[in-house]
Amino acid sequence: MPSQHILIFGNSGSGKSTLARALAASRGFAHLDLDTLAWLPSSPPQRAPLEAVDAELRDFVKDNTANNCGWVVEGCYTDLLELLSASADHIVFMDLPVEACIANAKVRPWEPHKYLTKAAQDANLEMLVAWIAQYSSREDEFSYAAHRGFYAGFHGRKTIFTENTDLESLEL
Repeated sequence: MPSQHILIFGNSGSGKSTLARALAASRGFAHLDLDTLAWLPSSPPQRAPLEAVDAELRDFVKDNTANNCGWVVEGCYTDLLELLSASADHIVFMDLPVEACIANAKVRPWEPHKYLTKAAQDANLEMLVAWIAQYSSREDEFSYAAHRGFYAGFHGRKTIFTENTDLESLEL
């Protein structure tokens, strides 16, 4: 039986959102991008309190388990992924080279749930590329080290992708 509760994580630009959208569409799963919960609507951006996000995540899991719906959650926030790990039956680590993530970020389509316009998104590209490049050297919940630790500690089904692949051929 295919996995019904999937967490997808990795660096920005690794293909998390693309894979999550494809799985949600092909399987009828609920899809949650953690970016929509992780930040307060403030300038400069501030992380939302962990307790508030935890409550929203529990509601998401409860709502989509009660109606027997599978779900896919994607993001780079190890602290939030850990809150969901007991409910997940499969994790997918998008472990692409930094250069591939940067190339993907440069051609990413407009993300209207994050930016008011494509121009606003493009204005942020230089900062995003610099942030992606720091993936291996950071020591936070968004880092390669945090993602590797999360992957190693998960006791369910696990998959690592080291390149973007044909989504039609995936059997997750």
